[in-house]
This record gives sequence, C-alpha cells and structure tokens, in this order.
Amino acid sequence: MNVVQEVLGRIEAGSVADLATYLNGLGDDDKRMVARHLPTHLGERRRSGFEAERRVRELALSYRLAGAACLGGAGQVADWLNRRELLWVEPEANAAHVMSVLSDRPQEWRRDLAVRLVQRLRPTTGSTWRRIQALGNWDLAAALVIETGTEPPENDAFVSGWVLRNAERQRLHRNLVLADDRLLDHMLPRLFQAQGVAGGLTWDREWGEGRTILGQLVAMAATGRVPRQVLLDGCVSRFLAGADAAEAAPFITLWRELEPEVAEIPVADFARMLPSASSPVVQLALEELHRAESRLDGELFAEAVQALAYRPEKKYMAAAVKWIAAASPSRGALAVAALAPVFHVDTPSLRERAVRVAVKLAPHAAAPDREAIREAAAWLPADLRERVAAAFGAVEEIQPERLGAAPLTATPLPALAPPITSVEELAAELATPLWPEVPAQFERILAALVRLTHLDRGAVVTGLQSWWQTNWQHPFDAHPYVYGISGFDEDIRSLLMRCVLAVVSPDDSRALTAALNESSRRWPSSEPAPQRFVQRRFREVMSLFERGESVPVLLATPTSPTGHVDAATLLTRMEELGGTEPLECDFLQALLRLPRHIDPALVARAEKLPSQAGRRLTACLRDGGLPEPVVTWELLAFDRPAHYPQSLQEAHAGLAPPEGVSEQLAELWTLHPKPGYPPFSRHMVWWPSVMPSHREAVAAHVLACLPWIMDSTDGQVGAVAALAHGDGPAGIATAGAIVIGMGHQHSAQRAYAADAIITLAAHGELPAADLGRALGHMIRGEQVKLNRVTGVLDEVTSAGAHAEVWAALAEAIPLLLPGPGEKARAGLGELLKVAVRAAELSEARGDTPRLAELAARKGSSQLLHQARRLYEVIAR
Repeated sequence: MNVVQEVLGRIEAGSVADLATYLNGLGDDDKRMVARHLPTHLGERRRSGFEAERRVRELALSYRLAGAACLGGAGQVADWLNRRELLWVEPEANAAHVMSVLSDRPQEWRRDLAVRLVQRLRPTTGSTWRRIQALGNWDLAAALVIETGTEPPENDAFVSGWVLRNAERQRLHRNLVLADDRLLDHMLPRLFQAQGVAGGLTWDREWGEGRTILGQLVAMAATGRVPRQVLLDGCVSRFLAGADAAEAAPFITLWRELEPEVAEIPVADFARMLPSASSPVVQLALEELHRAESRLDGELFAEAVQALAYRPEKKYMAAAVKWIAAASPSRGALAVAALAPVFHVDTPSLRERAVRVAVKLAPHAAAPDREAIREAAAWLPADLRERVAAAFGAVEEIQPERLGAAPLTATPLPALAPPITSVEELAAELATPLWPEVPAQFERILAALVRLTHLDRGAVVTGLQSWWQTNWQHPFDAHPYVYGISGFDEDIRSLLMRCVLAVVSPDDSRALTAALNESSRRWPSSEPAPQRFVQRRFREVMSLFERGESVPVLLATPTSPTGHVDAATLLTRMEELGGTEPLECDFLQALLRLPRHIDPALVARAEKLPSQAGRRLTACLRDGGLPEPVVTWELLAFDRPAHYPQSLQEAHAGLAPPEGVSEQLAELWTLHPKPGYPPFSRHMVWWPSVMPSHREAVAAHVLACLPWIMDSTDGQVGAVAALAHGDGPAGIATAGAIVIGMGHQHSAQRAYAADAIITLAAHGELPAADLGRALGHMIRGEQVKLNRVTGVLDEVTSAGAHAEVWAALAEAIPLLLPGPGEKARAGLGELLKVAVRAAELSEARGDTPRLAELAARKGSSQLLHQARRLYEVIAR
C-alpha cells in the first residue's frame, strides 16, 4: 500500500489521533505525493452523489488534517481549510488537531497562514446561536495568532468572532476571566470599531449572570487593567459613527455602567450626535447633556435644542420644547427659533405648548429669530396664529394646498412561463432551487413530467440520471427519508421529487411510499383540507408512475396566473384523453379552476366527450360551474394553549358544502372553528390557486390558520394578496383574512394585506362594509393591533383607495369610539387622522354615531383634535 492509499485509508477509518500521528511521521516527499492526489480525490468523491457527500462531511476533520499537514504553501492550506464541505467541524477540537500537524512548519510560514485565515473570515448572519455555529476557522486563526504572536490584519469578522466565542464560553462554563484572554489587548480598541459585535455582547448579557464581557470590562477599568478613558472614548466614537439602535445598545449599556462623572462627559460630541444618531443614542445624549448642562454655553445649548426639534420623533420635539421652557428667558431666547418646526406637527397639544413658550420668549428674541417664528406661524390654525401675531407681529395666513387623489391601479400577477417541452429543459428546471414555493413553477414541472413521460418514458429516465444520482441516496434506503426528514410525506417539494423518482426508479419509489404510508397511519396529517387536497393530487400522479402507467396530459394545469383553467383548453385536454377516465383529483381540481363566466357554446362541445368524466364536465358547464359553499362568520372566545396568541375574541368563518357535491369537495368546503390547538399550515400560498373562483372559501381557511403565525417572516400573508386576484364573491371571510394580514407583526407581511385591498378596490370588488365591521370587532377583541391596521389604511389611502377606506372606517369607527365613562383605546386618534384624509379625498358626507359627542369634549389630545376635524369634514 502506497502512502496515498495509507492516508486515505486512515481518513476513512475516522481515528483523528491516529491520523495525526501518522501524518507527523511522514517525510517531505511523502507529503508532496499526498498533496498531489488529495484535492482530486476529494472532488471526485463529492461528485459521487448524496451519500458520498454526506460521508465527506462526517470525515471533514480528517480531511482537514491531511491537507494542513501535506499541502505546501500557506495559501494552499488556507484554501483547503476554507473549503465549504470541510468547514462543519467542532471548532476547538479542530484547532487543537490542526495545530498539532503544523508544529514542524517554520514560524514565518505559520504567521503567513494566520494572516491568511484571518483575512478569509467572513461576517456571519442569522441568530446569535447560528452565527456562533458558523464561525468556521475563527478558532484556528486565533490559535495561530496567539501562538505566533503575529499582528493580525484588520477584519471585523475576527473581532465579532472573539465576542461570540467568549459569549458562548461564558454561557456554557460560567467561568470566563476576560483579563486572562491573550487577545484582549488586541481586540479592545477594535471592539468599538467592528461591525457585528453587538449581537454577541447583547446575547452575552442575557446569559452572562454577572460575568459578562461588558461587566468585566467595567471591573477591569476600576482596577486599571483596562484604561477607563479608552472605554469612554470608544463608546463615544461608536455613537458618532452612526451605529443603529441594535449596534449601539451594548455600548450604551457600557457607558451607563461606567457611570461617568460630569467632567468626563464630552458635551460637544454628544450635541453633535443629536441630529442623526439612532433614537437610543439620542436619549442617552439628552440625559448626559442635561447632567452636564452647566458646561453648555449658550451657542451649544441652542445647537442641541435645534437638533432635537428637527428630529422626526415627536418625543424629541417635545423634549426640545420642554428644555427651552425650563431655561432662563435670556438663555431660552437663544433657541427660540427651534420652536418653528414644532409649529408644523399634527399633535395639537405639542403645537400649542410650542406657541405658548414662543410667546413667553418673544420680548427676548432677536430679530432673525422673530422672523423665523412669524414664517412658521403662517401654517398654524387661526387661534394659535393670532396669539403668535400678537407677540411677534403680523403673520401672513397660508392655506395648505389641497392634495388630489392618487389614481387607483392594481399590480397584475406575473405571466405564466411557457410550458416545458423537452427532457433537457425539465432537468434544468429540476436543478433550480424550489424555494420559496411558487405553485405555478411546481404545476409547470408536474405537467411537463406527465406529458414527457407519456411520450417517451425511457428518454425521461435517461435524461434525469444525473438528477437521480445527485438528489437520492445510493444504494437506496427509505429509512432516512421516513424518519430523518420531518414532513417528507407532506412537503410539496418532496412530493414533486417523489413524482420524478417514480418515473426514474419506480422500485425505489414504491418502497419509499410503502414505508411512508406505514408511518402516516401512526401519525396522520394535521394539514388543513386545502393542503391535503394539493398533496393528494401529487400523490395521485406518483401512484400512476409507480404502476408503470401514464396519461397524455394533466387537466388542471393553470392557464392563468390566478390558477384558473380556461374552459375551452380544458375541453381540448379532455378530448386528448378520449375515452380514458382522467385522474380523479386532477379532474376535480380542473373543475375548481374553471372561471365563473363560461361560454354557453362550450356545452355542446362537451356533450360529445365519451367518458363518464366528460358527462360530469358537461353538467358542470351547463350549471355555470361548481356551486358555492355556505359561508358564515362569528366571534368566539376560546382558551388556546399557552404558547398561542391570546385574545378576547377570535373571528372565525365557517364553511358548509351544498348538497350533492362529491366527498372530496365536501371535505374541502367544510370548516368549523374548534377550541384547543388551532389549524396550522406553512403552505397557504397554494390555496388561492386551488379554488381561484371561490374566494370566500379560500379566505375562510386562511382566516382559520393565519392568526397563529403573526410573527412569521415566511410570506404566508401572500395568500391574502393572491386570493384578491381570484374570482367569486368577496365578503366577510375575505375581509377577516385581510384584517388578520393587516395586523401582522412585520411590515413586509402587512404589505400583502395592503396589496389585497388595493387589488379588490381597483376591480370594484372590495367588501368595504364587511371590512369595516371586521376591523371594528377584531380590534375590540384584541385579535389585531390598532397601530398596525392604521398604517395599512394610511398606505392604501395614499394609493388611491380613499373612498373604500372611508366606507370601511364609517363602519369601524362607531365600534371603536369610547362610550360614556370608557377610556379611549391607544392609537385611536391616529386612526381618525386617516379617516379625515380619506373622507376629505372622498368628499364624504354623513353622520357617524357618537362622533359629535366626542368632538364636543374639551381637551387638546390627538383623539379630540381629529374627532373635531372629522366631524367638520363629514357634517358640512
């Protein structure tokens, strides 16, 4: 056995210690021989299929040792150690073993490798735990830096890796002594410059139990191990660099824990932060400037106050007004011009206070500042404008320009891609990522697989050999797919892959199906009815291929981006089948995808179809399509398990099938709200295209599932936007689903709900009254948050749906206004502000119950101000 075979054999044996000992005993010639063959061997092994690639990952540490010991240049070794397939190793053990085979390398060579490894580190992303798991070669690079004493190059990833690794060690071992860390002196100044360190410092504080990195830095500053001024200056430099709130948070904590004396506060630097720093930094700066106000001269005071007044956050405008009011008249007059931007805010109480302070300071104000106040006062309401004029001189009245309504347009869905017509094209499509799930892409692949297999199954088998070798285990073993991959029998990507497997290797497919069927009998699917229907359709095609059979065409492949199937195209596909009965789920799906308006002339053509399915299609066309399920809506109170969102009431839509429909259709159109664990699905994106002509039925199922994933970022609210492009009645179930989408935690998901409103409004199909009732009841029941809903309504008003927004709010507002003795809910004033704009743009008139009583109350709150404005608009 030659040395290459010996090394490969020891790698395969998996004993790292034995391999390291053997490698350290090799001479230079033997190492060069291994180095010539090792990369080629690894590349060939990785190309041998899924199982071989998995085995490479299992042996990654052994491969790393062999390359580190035998490859010649430091650059070659750095490249080898950074190969993606060799990175997933236990980092500290990896560093120790690799260092053991590098000990005979020259010092300069090891320094070169240390520098290269540090340079190759890349920032990690995701959760803190995921970032720690993805540190790659950080531990080895750090070990080489320490061992060689080299000065590492600047790299934020090296610094953030140090923070993450120390935070992890503290969490696991609770005995971190940062003062003994051999990288501390190098890392300390860079800690305040590097991006990506905040996550580790914050995570460290959550788990550190008193011995955090920041806490130990403070302690070391007290003992002199770390210069206190370095920490203070570092925090200030971080703030001045414009760190966002998350990046600034741990340094704000560090500053507070250092408890600077007034003399240590750099007042000029803190004043410079105020215009553009993140809100938490501004809050800290404001607190420190107040503490050190005796050190602020008049010019710096005026600069700080003006910066606050021009901030977008109203709380800082209010802080500016309060600060000016608290100053002596001579000092306050230096900053009186900072009150001018506050005159433009839409918070009446803040605006009135700014006017009151300006009037008090008028005798002390300089001429330029008086002019600035008069110019800004031109936009004030008449009563406030007159008060300013009495103190500062005549003020010209400016009437705000009336904004016109935006044109209302809906964004169309993307056009369908053309059909796949060759095996080569099918193989290329299967090689593309199938995430996120796009139903039209899956339908296109499935349709091509069915047609091409019917035309020439042998050609499909030959053309997909590479795909089969790459994506499936060889020799085939069903066990990992049944027990090792969660949801493999339910995930549509997996079902599509199994359809292809059923063509390429039907024996393997049958074995896998049998094993999965046995497993599913013990753990039946918990997916809602629409998703079970999608799964059945794919399994139906899979079963067809496993039997060695085929059909020339699938009936239900969409001809429209909405999921609809053109009725004439469906007839053509049925004619292609001749007397052959179609696949049952495929046929029912095709009926569900028929448009609501069908050319009566097609009935005569359908009557010529010879199959039983042809007669069923004829009857369906004659009736104008499938009937509608019965939709109901109610508000219920359920006790849900503790980890589910709790609300006073939940909105639910029920479904009941009409008499005479098939068993599968009855299952699809049956929905009853239940206590306990609610229905759940991560695949709602499929449902609008399952029933594109039955919008309310889709919405009912979405309304049942969507409330339980209101913090998810996986795009499930996209189902709400998609169903808006469908057809069929849109009523209270559609409205409820939209409201749930409006209440989502993430703005990107709420945008889907806004898109649904705009689409329906542009087509004249938005159930505005139902939307308003759903809004009112679901906000009152605390199922959605008012501030999130308000933002969406403001957005769609700007997009041109002002008339529809007003029609909805005319129903919602009476449900939300406080009754006698009731406390108004937070954010109601902002909702009324949107209502004012929508009513003005719509030139609405009418009477809103209880609005007049609210508008008549005394006070200057946002709620009362907007109530008066709305009353004036709709009552004139």
